[in-house]
Amino acid sequence: MKNILFLFIAAIFGLQSCTINSEIVYHKDAASTSVTDIDMRQFMEEMKAMTPDSLKQKNEFGEMDKLPTEWTNLLDMQKKDGKQQPANPDSVRIMKKIFMKMNRENNEPAGISLKMDHFTQGDYQMLSSYNKKEKLPLDQNIFNNWDGKTLTINTDNFNLKNIEETLKSKTSKEEAEKVQGMISMFFKSIGTTLKFENKIKSVTGKHDWVKQIDDYTIKISYDLKAMYDKDIQLKHSDQKIMIVTE
Repeated sequence: MKNILFLFIAAIFGLQSCTINSEIVYHKDAASTSVTDIDMRQFMEEMKAMTPDSLKQKNEFGEMDKLPTEWTNLLDMQKKDGKQQPANPDSVRIMKKIFMKMNRENNEPAGISLKMDHFTQGDYQMLSSYNKKEKLPLDQNIFNNWDGKTLTINTDNFNLKNIEETLKSKTSKEEAEKVQGMISMFFKSIGTTLKFENKIKSVTGKHDWVKQIDDYTIKISYDLKAMYDKDIQLKHSDQKIMIVTE
């Protein structure tokens, strides 16, 4: 877990070399499954170009080969690391539903993926409490309300709060103070795709970053400059967007 968070942060601090794409699938039973992919390929290439032996010299990078390349839940990862298991049964249940893996391309590290499998609204409430301590880089949109037919999007969630908090918690005090002012420089692009098992019947509310792609898909594309520049005015910026499915 520590190594994965280090790699995530290292990728982000490789300025504009990190791409984050999330997909949230909304199931008919009012649960949802989300996958966040952190693409580190450009970052790894930059690291190798700057310091050819860096991956071997730095223990954190050298241990990347030890990370699972198949989906592995957080509880099993802790067991493998020999760490003490949580006593709280709710924490255990949540950890069993959160998965991570290292992605590889041409036999080299290419990125990290995080999955939350079939989470209910109750699970997300527990996740909020769990994340206050663990500081996982979660997509804020997972906390929008979904009842199996209607998704209510709070566009206040169109931010990088969890990512910022993850960065601040894993860096020095001096670096943490710089995070918010520089966050828009850390990313190449960030987007979230919302997919529904049932056909979309109607969409109420508008936002410049939200676009319906087809009968089952909504795409959210963050404008990082507009997110942090208060002088930029959006044409459409409704606080609530309701997506009703058949």
